[in-house]
Amino acid sequence: MDSSTGASKRSIRLIDAGKVKTYVLDTNVLLHDPHCIFKFDDNNLVIPIEVLEELDNIKVEQSSERGRNARRVHRLLRELLPDSRSMLEGVELATGGTLSVVINKHIQGGKRNSAALKGIGDILDLDKKDNRIIASALFVQDAFPPPTILVSKDVNVQLKARAVGLESEDYLNDKAPEEPDAQAYRIVEVSKYEIQRFASEGEFEICQENYSHLSANEYLLLQTAEGKTMPARHYGDGVLRKLVLPEFVKAPGGVPIRPRNLEQRFFMDALLDDSISLITCYGKAGTGKTLLSTVCAIHQAVHSASQYDGVSITRSVIGVGKEIGFLPGSLEEKMNPWLQPYYDALEILIPSNAPKDPQFEKKRQRKKTKEKSEEVSSLNGNAGTRPYEKLLESGLVEIEALCFIRGRSIPRRFFILDEAQQLTPHEVKTVITRISEGSKIVLIGDPDQIDNPYVDSRSNGLVYCANRMQDQAIAAHVKLTKGERSLLAELAADLL
Repeated sequence: MDSSTGASKRSIRLIDAGKVKTYVLDTNVLLHDPHCIFKFDDNNLVIPIEVLEELDNIKVEQSSERGRNARRVHRLLRELLPDSRSMLEGVELATGGTLSVVINKHIQGGKRNSAALKGIGDILDLDKKDNRIIASALFVQDAFPPPTILVSKDVNVQLKARAVGLESEDYLNDKAPEEPDAQAYRIVEVSKYEIQRFASEGEFEICQENYSHLSANEYLLLQTAEGKTMPARHYGDGVLRKLVLPEFVKAPGGVPIRPRNLEQRFFMDALLDDSISLITCYGKAGTGKTLLSTVCAIHQAVHSASQYDGVSITRSVIGVGKEIGFLPGSLEEKMNPWLQPYYDALEILIPSNAPKDPQFEKKRQRKKTKEKSEEVSSLNGNAGTRPYEKLLESGLVEIEALCFIRGRSIPRRFFILDEAQQLTPHEVKTVITRISEGSKIVLIGDPDQIDNPYVDSRSNGLVYCANRMQDQAIAAHVKLTKGERSLLAELAADLL
């Protein structure tokens, strides 16, 4: 008896109830969240055999996140579906739903004779895996009573499914709630006497009943009826404190950098506070995300009393799973195209005539051997070397590749992850869980500029992380809205 005959004689175990739905899972949903199987409550889950074929092709990607997730899905399915009977008939899940693998017998061997597929072969090329998954979902919809929904992270698959009469939706479990297009910070109304006391004492306690919605480490603007204002940070339990910032920050031998607007003051306060281990920052192009995070990181790393031994910088290459490639050169040379914005920032922070910085030299000499210190000193005096290259050569600033970060432990580093909106929630979790005691991680990006086809403005790792870490004592979130790069850049970001 072949598998198709066995499948026809054995009925798939599905729950048939008024509110129960049958969800058909696309490959990208399982790759996005391997544990999504347990997040559909008491509904029916169906995995087309074509999905297993795609996972089989992806599992060989040894160093990519997709390959690891594919292997993780295989292990889960092996535990849940231990034999051929459970594979064909399905199993009950602890959530109260069912899990089944379906074979659409009507498209096996090139057959196109199903009533459910009548005319579909003329519309969709069934030699393509995506279209075969849609056809399998149509088969499930035609063969079983509960309402059938195809779940896919691929917008085009969703559209094609709807075009052929099949309901389809995105995987919604890890989407952050929709945020109103509100101001970057809240305004708290106080009296002029309260703001005077706050200015002199540096601390102020508000009525928690009126402001119970405030999160820990949320930045606010105190405002009186007379128009006087003062920035503050909510430390929790209704306690507000003044921002204590240095006059400026700078890289060794670089130019002083000062915050240009209130939002940048908020961001700098979080960057310079060692009690905050995680910062998420949204901001459109030109708001100062890269420049401020870089200069504050280097400023702290070279400080004699700093807890950080250096700065690690990386940038999403449209997902952790993308390989650097078999290109010649060092890791830094391979990452250069992706990290050019940071080289641009360093060029601004440290001009060509940058002198040696005694504090930087002292720390380098303490950390490195005598020979290495002499090498750094030589680099500082080399007129043909860009001033910021001494930071790279000495190890104070390091370039990290996300595809090699799994399994690492990163102690005492100031870690900057740019373009975090391109990552999935699971990829962001992979990065953050590498951060050891004494380290700090800053995730920056623009949720409105996403190139990854499998995440959007609500399901990307940056927004997901900011939402889930809200109100934690060691986490802070800042939103930058005012562009400072140039008037032209600000107009382009707003109008084009």
